Amino acid sequence: MSTTLTTTAEAPPAAPARPAYRVTGRRVLASEWAKLWSLRSTWITLGLGLVFLVAFGLIAANHYRSGVGSSHQDRDFATATAVSLSLFGTNFAQLALGVLGVLVTAGEYSTGMIRSTLAAVPRRLPVLWSKAAVFGLVALVVATLGVFVAFGFGSGIVSGTPAAMGFSHAGVIRSLLGAGLYLGLVGVIGTALGSLLRSVAGGISVLVGALMLVPGLISLLPSSWQDNISPYLPSNAGESMFALTHDSTTLSPGAGLLVFLGWTALALAGAAYRLVRSDV
Repeated sequence: MSTTLTTTAEAPPAAPARPAYRVTGRRVLASEWAKLWSLRSTWITLGLGLVFLVAFGLIAANHYRSGVGSSHQDRDFATATAVSLSLFGTNFAQLALGVLGVLVTAGEYSTGMIRSTLAAVPRRLPVLWSKAAVFGLVALVVATLGVFVAFGFGSGIVSGTPAAMGFSHAGVIRSLLGAGLYLGLVGVIGTALGSLLRSVAGGISVLVGALMLVPGLISLLPSSWQDNISPYLPSNAGESMFALTHDSTTLSPGAGLLVFLGWTALALAGAAYRLVRSDV
């Protein structure tokens, strides 16, 4: 009599299925949004940009108010309006927002984090578009809030003077929105320069040079050259976006916007070309 033993081999436990992750535009945007707000410099620099807009606008309005009817009034303020006084801090705010834009991209190159970022997003370009879109939107919102707050208080300070204006005056809303849009695009240019040059110092230097130093150098050229070149410089084209009045030496708001968009697109195109063509 024989006995047959049957053994049943136990099947190994099935490994848990790994969730399938796909790189999508929404996820890249969410990642860049989280990285932006995780930086302490984001909160500090955005706060400085907002303070520059509001504080310098109020200082300019108070300075104008104190000089009204006085023989010692500054000639630069003689033809000022509530809009121009409220937007006095734009030149300072553009530095804060532009510098932060450079840090958003060049900062990853200086820390080496860009390698992890591009390993997660191998196609590369969505990273640049997402950084530019996220920071551009944040800069636009902060700048627009700042200029409206500055004008709201500044118009109250100069009420009853020749510079007095309200939100209902022709061109005021357009000027305020134009200033916010200009500062938002400056932030986008900053992100593009940071990605193009991959250096915080280099990106900031080019940004400051393009917005503040080049216009001064152009003034050394012959007058006929100045008239043909000056309106198309980034800072002058941007200023025409929010200026209330225009003359033959400045661009219209629409033309200024198109020129400044062209400069923004050029910076982004250079950044995209280098990102695709060269290693990190």
